[in-house]
Amino acid sequence: MIGVIILIDQLVWRPVIAWSEKFKFEQVEATHVPTSPVLNFLRRSKLLRRVVRVSAAPAREALTLYFARRNSGLHAVHPRRLSKWTSRFLAILCASGVLYGIGKMGVMLTALTRPELRGIFWGAGATFLRVELTLVLAAVWTIPVGVFIGLRPKFSALAQPLAQIAASVPAPALFPIVLLILIRAGGGLGIASIVLLLLGTQWYILFNVIAGASAIPSDLKEVCDTFHLGKVQRWRTLILPALFPYLITGFVTASGGAWNASIIAEYFKFRDQTFSLTGLGAVISRATDAGNFPVLLASTIMISAMVVTINRLIWRRLYTLASTRFKLEFT
Repeated sequence: MIGVIILIDQLVWRPVIAWSEKFKFEQVEATHVPTSPVLNFLRRSKLLRRVVRVSAAPAREALTLYFARRNSGLHAVHPRRLSKWTSRFLAILCASGVLYGIGKMGVMLTALTRPELRGIFWGAGATFLRVELTLVLAAVWTIPVGVFIGLRPKFSALAQPLAQIAASVPAPALFPIVLLILIRAGGGLGIASIVLLLLGTQWYILFNVIAGASAIPSDLKEVCDTFHLGKVQRWRTLILPALFPYLITGFVTASGGAWNASIIAEYFKFRDQTFSLTGLGAVISRATDAGNFPVLLASTIMISAMVVTINRLIWRRLYTLASTRFKLEFT
């Protein structure tokens, strides 16, 4: 797996990153431009130019002519429409299927007992606190490290592949080792679950912070150097505002990943032993093992409702703030 990750990074992502520099708008020349031996080889290859001239260029011209002819006769073509009765029948059929599913779910939810409902609500609160704690812990180290890597292109060329390798290793594969170490050290599943959530979510924030720091225009860095801004002023006036949209994206994806990982982190079977915590992920896993479909349905509805509510009340408003107040424009 690690070998494949390194190969893809060198053959695909390094050349794409180096090639994408041509689309970067800056008035001050960058101190370091990413390079790729593979991209340099492709640019110097006479064979590749000949292949592009023989195959890619004619294909591009043929596609251009095809779509041009199609668009020119777009208004002359009238697609056959469904009859009124057919469309009504399909609408009734779809509505009947939805109503049947809702009714089936309602009947299933009536089988829930009070202890089961209490467990679902307590589990939802515990998982919510665990997810938010994970996001805070991830932000504590990913923001400074991501800015350090993103502002240093030479170091980024070495650090990013290593981070990609670490991020690509599945967190559940490391969970038995982490759990054994923590149990022998006197810890338990409570700490191990936070570690597993971190292993599965911190990389979303890190890569977005690196991308945000790398996208800061050199012009603004030169301005900070010209006015001799200190570290605190530089972070307050340039780095944090520039990172804000990227941070929100990282937090949204990390939050979703943490809710998904909670199903594994809060309920784990290892060596004929079952380790469990109070949490919505544990409720879902136990209901799956027991075949308790009412609890499984109610828990799934609860976790979906919580994610949608958080996105609506928190992340959507922060996205609006990022797109209005912290948007970088030259006009």
